[in-house]
Amino acid sequence: MSLHDATLDEIRAALASDVAANAAFDGWNARAVSAAAAAHGVDADVAALAFPGGATDMIDAWFAGIDAAMLAAFLPGQLAAMKIRQRIAALVEKRLDLLAPNRESLRRALTILAMPQNLGVAARLAWRSADVMWRVAGDTATDYNHYTKRAILGGVYVATVQMFLDDDSAGQADGRAFLSRRIDGIMRFEKAKAGLLARTTHRPSMSRFIGRLRYPPR
Repeated sequence: MSLHDATLDEIRAALASDVAANAAFDGWNARAVSAAAAAHGVDADVAALAFPGGATDMIDAWFAGIDAAMLAAFLPGQLAAMKIRQRIAALVEKRLDLLAPNRESLRRALTILAMPQNLGVAARLAWRSADVMWRVAGDTATDYNHYTKRAILGGVYVATVQMFLDDDSAGQADGRAFLSRRIDGIMRFEKAKAGLLARTTHRPSMSRFIGRLRYPPR
């Protein structure tokens, strides 16, 4: 893709992966952006404008690129043929595979996101990743389940990434086993929640009773 007439958003997306690779050596800073810009023939000053928020914008762009690459890695219908548990596991594992070549950059990124002033950004990025995974896994919930699913998966994903950074087992077997146990926990929680809702659906409700008094059926 030629970046000669590209918008700042297009430049940001095009440079994100190279910025991440450079961050392992240069850190998440202007040097990483300048090196990526030079590799793509982009003026360094223009490239800097694509990341006005500095390191957090660079990390944000990299994670967005990982989201896109994760989705592109699966053939049409491939996930649909799996059970929901397998879909979530496959998506998280694919993300880890995509992050693996830049493990040191990821370590540095998480250190930056853990700073007090960046906790809001960290939460937003974890939520976005969880939301992308649940959506592509087929979740269409719009009630409070939408929020609980994403909050729980976001926590599992962050914990798995932390495990992944220090996992030197063959093929990251320890990290994959850790992930499998956590996803089992999510599925058990969802099953228990569904059972609880089924038991309480037809229980007497004071709010429903009052509502019927105010708005009796015609």
